[in-house]
Amino acid sequence: MSTEKRESNEPESIEIRCYFVRERNALVARGQFSDLYMDYYLHLMENKLKNEQAYDQNLKDGFAALALHLASRPWNEAIAWTLSWQDPPQNYFFTGSNRDATITGRVFTEDIRERDTNLLFSQTTVGGQPGRQSMIEVASLDLLKIGEHYYEQSEQRPGRYFRHEEEDIVLVTAQPDCDMEWFGNLDEDKIRALDTDEELSLLEKRHFRFECGCSQEKLLPIFANMSDESLEDAFAGTETIPTGCPRCGAKYVITRETLEAFQNDQS
Repeated sequence: MSTEKRESNEPESIEIRCYFVRERNALVARGQFSDLYMDYYLHLMENKLKNEQAYDQNLKDGFAALALHLASRPWNEAIAWTLSWQDPPQNYFFTGSNRDATITGRVFTEDIRERDTNLLFSQTTVGGQPGRQSMIEVASLDLLKIGEHYYEQSEQRPGRYFRHEEEDIVLVTAQPDCDMEWFGNLDEDKIRALDTDEELSLLEKRHFRFECGCSQEKLLPIFANMSDESLEDAFAGTETIPTGCPRCGAKYVITRETLEAFQNDQS
């Protein structure tokens, strides 16, 4: 993946197009994710992070699966997926928001909670309303297959992911009265021929970028609310606390001076 410099350091938005397949009653969401993946790699470089190749591919597939799912959902939804995998132990966190047009996430490989099975936790929030949660068991570490299983179990309607190209991913979801024989026979060759073989109606375009929105300022309240004893343990006899964002892994350093200034401003 190229990480050549851009004219701007701002994340690039990718476009996801949603189509209705006439006569088949299916929804197609398609996105080219190269720019989003590039910003993910730039994020790793800026924070001196590196993921093993297997983790890296799973993260990219998870970003694509969640973004395409979000694009087919109402505009005011935000969704978080957490995958707890047992062998080898690893957790993946993905979150995205239609309201903010953002996608982010990370992998955890240490201090993984032991479970009897592999689980995907999903939380959906709609502006101003309580969140909706679901949990399903999963048997594959293929994030696109997990997305399909999520549709079957939580959405209670079929959804299938395909690679149009390596970084061009497609989600097809069955709508009421879908032609299920056609849906079940879809493969990557048929997906690549959709434009010519089927009548597609463009419904809308959505845009997403790789961005968390975290900052040192947003982490300060966490430390400000700690007890004096816990803070001293965190400083460990130094003037700084190295910390990171739990959502994207970005690295920050909290200094004693900065924390005290924040606490004084709040008092």
